[in-house]
Amino acid sequence: MKVLDRHDPFFAAPWRRWLTVLAPGVWAVFELMTGSPGWALMFAAISTYAAWELFLRR
Repeated sequence: MKVLDRHDPFFAAPWRRWLTVLAPGVWAVFELMTGSPGWALMFAAISTYAAWELFLRR
């Protein structure tokens, strides 16, 4: 079972794909600004993985 399946009907709407990528990215910036680099790295990794699975992987 994949964590993110781009063929799932839930991700048919482009705004859901973008929100799945941008929400953890924005949270990573917030965590970095508040002085939590560990959490920032984790959320940046989640955002990067989502971008890879939903947009970049062919």
